[in-house]
Amino acid sequence: MMNLLDSLPELEPGWVWLTGAGPGSAGLLTLLALRGITQADVIVYDALVDKAVLDMARPGVVLEYAGKRGGKPSAKQPDISLRLVQLAREGKRVLRLKGGDPFVFGRGGEEALSLVAAGVPFRVVPGISAGIGGLAYAGIPVTHRDCNSAVTFITGHDATGVVPDNVDWMSLGKGSPVIVLYMALKHIDLIAERLIQAGRSASEPVAVVAKATTAEQQVLETTLGRCGADVVAQGIEPPAIVVIGEVVRLRAALDWIGALEGKRLVADPLGRRQQTEAC
Repeated sequence: MMNLLDSLPELEPGWVWLTGAGPGSAGLLTLLALRGITQADVIVYDALVDKAVLDMARPGVVLEYAGKRGGKPSAKQPDISLRLVQLAREGKRVLRLKGGDPFVFGRGGEEALSLVAAGVPFRVVPGISAGIGGLAYAGIPVTHRDCNSAVTFITGHDATGVVPDNVDWMSLGKGSPVIVLYMALKHIDLIAERLIQAGRSASEPVAVVAKATTAEQQVLETTLGRCGADVVAQGIEPPAIVVIGEVVRLRAALDWIGALEGKRLVADPLGRRQQTEAC
């Protein structure tokens, strides 16, 4: 194992690695992310990075918090980007550590553009996005041949904190069989209303996965018409991923964490005969 890590690229002085820490569990780090964590002089990390991940850093590392949480005092994005440039110019080995994947609603693109403008060399280290990995831990695949051949990933708010106006909700509601929403709890009622107005059924299955892949993971199964009220009633809080579509029904068969705890799984949750094909 150590030989494999040693064969990976090194985080060099004056470089910034824009790195995804995955959806929560430290076990879902990539090897290259672990390589960067153990070599960095400074780790600039977000709110969703688990403490167990930071504990892997080498002795003497400087940890700088740069988390952004909705409705709470947060570092401003230009200041974060400027700090990355400053640290790199000081000759530090800089790891910018983000929850999920840095290029999936993680503002990694903005930070990378700032580094390019400043002439700072960087590497992008992808991570497992919560919209895929978090749902997998809930037993919900984002695609299944009996349900959908397309999936749409949407942010629940824009840069001003409101529901994005540049999303064609009518077309989205009609055209995307499965919708995965990031950062949407605050506006879940309004989003559900717009999708129902676009023709989605109020009885369409919805799942909300909070604190995905961690020991505190919660999964709420509800419907498009009830999701807003049920989120409040169940006390679901961010961070959370919302998935809308028939794939949610597959959780009855694929809730592998529930099975470990004794839950009995349903063999045919879609009520149709499953077929197996040779590859």
